[in-house]
Amino acid sequence: MKYLLSTLRWLFYILTVSTLISCNESGSGPSKELISQINLKRGEVITCGTPDQQFGSVNFEMTCDEKSKKDFDLAVELLHSFEYDESEKVFAKIIDENPGCAMAYWGVAMCNFHPLWTPPSEAELLKGNKAIEIAKTITKKSKRESAYINSIAAFYKDWNKVDHHSRCIDYEKAYEKIHNTYPEDKEASIFFALALDASADPTDKTFANQKKAGSILIALYPAEPNHPGIIHYIIHTYDYPGLAKLALPSARRYAEVAPSSAHALHMPSHIFTRL
Repeated sequence: MKYLLSTLRWLFYILTVSTLISCNESGSGPSKELISQINLKRGEVITCGTPDQQFGSVNFEMTCDEKSKKDFDLAVELLHSFEYDESEKVFAKIIDENPGCAMAYWGVAMCNFHPLWTPPSEAELLKGNKAIEIAKTITKKSKRESAYINSIAAFYKDWNKVDHHSRCIDYEKAYEKIHNTYPEDKEASIFFALALDASADPTDKTFANQKKAGSILIALYPAEPNHPGIIHYIIHTYDYPGLAKLALPSARRYAEVAPSSAHALHMPSHIFTRL
């Protein structure tokens, strides 16, 4: 009965999308009514430590207007430090100011996945799915942006029929495709490394996925020493007794790179405790 009700709600939503999204062909973006159905988190970004919002450094290429670029980079910085609620607030701000920015809806979907935490709730799955369906309908986006959108869509596809781990594997394979198609795209490589960690078999004591993710991140680090995703995911990748020493340099740096993130202040303790 629970899944039947969820399916009926989703079918109703699809019908609503079909009715309200027609304006997209003219490039004006989805309607306010459709956006309101996502129930976005909004408000002031809550930070830790210094008041000047130091979350590391991200430069994410996207085709939305230049006015949105600074906010978009901030939202991705927050996303990389697992500040999901705060990141969604910034993506919501972009949507409010530029509803035709397809990648802002990608960001909302990413915020409701949290791959290394417990599986999303039904409410989060519904929200992420709604956001990504809107992103798909927006025509003003690059092929690369469409690939990003399709990658997170792979996780949400059939969420009420397919188990969480299987969808994590689908998500990993989708990001691997972007990683291979756009080898110079550092963000694609970073998200692929995280996807490898998310889809890793917990019974695999060879840590095959983690070692593959680690090799990607370690290779990226010298050119991007202040990137919050690289340094954060190195810690998660090696957060095991036999591997922890490999993450010690990152553990000593992460809180300095993103001192305004509560998670960045906490995360190094994982490695310190292991060692």
